[in-house]
Amino acid sequence: MGAEMVWRSPAALAPRDQHAPSYYAATRRERLSTAPFEGPARTDVCVVGGGYAGLATALELARRGVDVVVLEQSRLGWGASGRNGGQVHVGLRRDQHWLERRMGEADARRLWSFALGARVHLDWLIETYGIECDLRPGLLHADHRARLSAETRRHVEYMQSRYGYAELRFVDRDEVAGMVATDRYYSGSFDLRGGHLHALDLALGIGRAAASHGARLHEDTEVTAISGARGRFRIATARGQLEAARVVLACNGYLRRLAPAVLRRVMPINNFIAVTEPLGAGGARRLIANDCAVSDSRFVVNYFRTTPDHRLLFGGGENYGYRFPADIAAFVRPHLRSVFPQLAAVRLDYAWGGTLGITPTRMPWVREFEPGIINASGFSGLGVVLAPFTGKAVADALCGERDAFELLGRVPVPRFPGGPALRWPTLVAAMLFYALRDRL
Repeated sequence: MGAEMVWRSPAALAPRDQHAPSYYAATRRERLSTAPFEGPARTDVCVVGGGYAGLATALELARRGVDVVVLEQSRLGWGASGRNGGQVHVGLRRDQHWLERRMGEADARRLWSFALGARVHLDWLIETYGIECDLRPGLLHADHRARLSAETRRHVEYMQSRYGYAELRFVDRDEVAGMVATDRYYSGSFDLRGGHLHALDLALGIGRAAASHGARLHEDTEVTAISGARGRFRIATARGQLEAARVVLACNGYLRRLAPAVLRRVMPINNFIAVTEPLGAGGARRLIANDCAVSDSRFVVNYFRTTPDHRLLFGGGENYGYRFPADIAAFVRPHLRSVFPQLAAVRLDYAWGGTLGITPTRMPWVREFEPGIINASGFSGLGVVLAPFTGKAVADALCGERDAFELLGRVPVPRFPGGPALRWPTLVAAMLFYALRDRL
């Protein structure tokens, strides 16, 4: 009973009527109003979750003339889509070597094409719908151990020679030191097609685009149960019932107990971000000379970038419960100080936490796991690029174009070990082990 109570009312996941107190919420330019949901109502497709994946699914369906309703428990972009580090990664969490071993070369190449398509799709969304989200180029993946340099060099050479990806190059220690004002990194890879952006404005911009094509978006509408079968699903909310022919779950780490079959493969963890006081244009440039985004090779990743108003946005540290630290700024500060000791005394003006969905392989779990119900989640920290394009793939599949959806369905995503009673403590033990390994 105690474990169930945690799931029913977790502080980190419980609905709220406002966005998290983030830098993004304070500086957003996109504004979007939605009408309150009133049931009973009917639709062709119900999308549960108003983040990147759900909103992009709705956008593509509405563009094709499908009647679609999005139900979001809090505010659009309230979850990971509006709280993440804003980093634009090209590719998946597993490299092409891993994908080739697990899926064969043909599907590995198809997934790389999917990843490149996702990056092109991001540009298309921003340009087509005029989304003001401050997209800026360049992402450095920095090695925090000298022994990783040879592996990174091999990876870059492999992607250049076998996959023709010329936008990726190896950077040695001297070049890394010239890019980032820290002595913590030994080498890295620099991706010109990577970058960073304003995470919440991207989510709200996709939502605005979906609404412009007739998608019905409803905030403050928590889904409490889904019943029925293919062609006649009943989606229960406190505001009344919605009937839909098909259902898409796009809740990522915020699903809770709505679909136990998804929780066997997608589980939530919490990550934390702080943003400094303004450092001035010169101060920001001294920290990151070329204004790129940076993420490192730790299991518990440090990731950071500067903002248009010359602050440092720094993500570091995670926990595995359902409550955030009482003082998030103090929780993040040691991680920031470990990379930038010169900022030990800097004021932190914003600090917040968010919950993301991870899978055992860190690959997204995209499946029609029951007839008529599709899940699209488990982006494991790479949702900025992958989630919107996955949403499009889901919409395509609902309209009969299933190639990309079926490719994602072949991605290996096993269950977390243990039954309902052991799944969570097993995950926590594994995450703590790998976090400890970062310090060795």
